[in-house]
Amino acid sequence: MPEADGIVKRVAARSRFLSSFGTLGSTRTVAAVGAVMALTGLILLFMGRTPICRCGEVALWHGQVNSSGNSQHVSDWYTFSHVIHGFLFYGLLWLVGRWRTGGIPLGLRLVAAVILEASWEVLENTDMVINRYREATIALDYYGDSVLNSLSDIGAMVLGFVLAARLPIWVIVVAAVVMEVVAGYLIRDNLTLNVLMLLYPLDAVRQWQLAAPPG
Repeated sequence: MPEADGIVKRVAARSRFLSSFGTLGSTRTVAAVGAVMALTGLILLFMGRTPICRCGEVALWHGQVNSSGNSQHVSDWYTFSHVIHGFLFYGLLWLVGRWRTGGIPLGLRLVAAVILEASWEVLENTDMVINRYREATIALDYYGDSVLNSLSDIGAMVLGFVLAARLPIWVIVVAAVVMEVVAGYLIRDNLTLNVLMLLYPLDAVRQWQLAAPPG
């Protein structure tokens, strides 16, 4: 029966497609992640984001939060937040996969996580969100990320996702708590406070953050 043969072929093709994303290191997974990151970089450039810091330098680490160099280099204090994004996206997509018969291949879940993170990086660098950061948080000198920083943030998310896929859940939970506590103590900001101040800014929290010693 031609119709039955067609259904069988479509099912087989779909199965082969999904199996090609079976691992984090599969060719199709790596290619898809690279393509999403490249497209994100092009979109950010088209939006007017600078490729690197306007200072003309590229630093592996920039630790001064209240400065124009924050979110312009390869990594900074907010890199840890993006690692935690990876933890969270892994958990979210694991739950989504449980609802689907046969689950979702690990590599395809990573690609979905990269798309989510890339979408946030694009949204984060719109005037609407940049102005919101400047009005509601301690990011007074924030004018958007450099493209280098945005792509590095996506890379940090990928790292977090891979760690969550490989390590016991208790290790991931402890790591997330430690990163939040250390960042909260040293710079008076972290992922939790960042989300809070974006969605429901509290003046008491903002004043506490602004009172932090420079560094």
